[in-house]
Amino acid sequence: MKISETIKHTLVTTFVALTAIATAATFTYARAENTPSFVLPQDKAVVDKGDGWVFYQYFNDETVGTSPSLVGMAVIQADKEIHPPHKHSDEEFLLVTQGTGEWNVKGKVFKAKAGDLLYAAPWDGHGVKNTGEEDLVFVVFKWQSKGVPVMNKPEGEEAN
Repeated sequence: MKISETIKHTLVTTFVALTAIATAATFTYARAENTPSFVLPQDKAVVDKGDGWVFYQYFNDETVGTSPSLVGMAVIQADKEIHPPHKHSDEEFLLVTQGTGEWNVKGKVFKAKAGDLLYAAPWDGHGVKNTGEEDLVFVVFKWQSKGVPVMNKPEGEEAN
């Protein structure tokens, strides 16, 4: 029995692709399993700056139980926001550590002050704006859990 060149090419390409996927998955699992405990000083965080804000990204990778996860801290000047309210498939906690502002949760506005926490479920619109006179500082923990299917965007919803 002869196999056509097209079928041979397809089989080889599929084999190479599956091998690459399996290798990447093994590497990712091994990397997450081997992520040691660590301390990261602020001067080692990745810094992103915008109009009236600074974001310190401390961690943006997998852990044993998350894929991916983001840990960071934002400093927002008076009357600024890091971005407008938005939605995504990740779960997220925001904890204000300094200043005052406003939370926007699913289109409703709430006062925010140091010590307040926001939990955003997947695809729920959320954001924070500094409405005070001093810097508003918040810490963010955003993640997807391994072994839990990523929630699909609800019909008719747009992610931003």
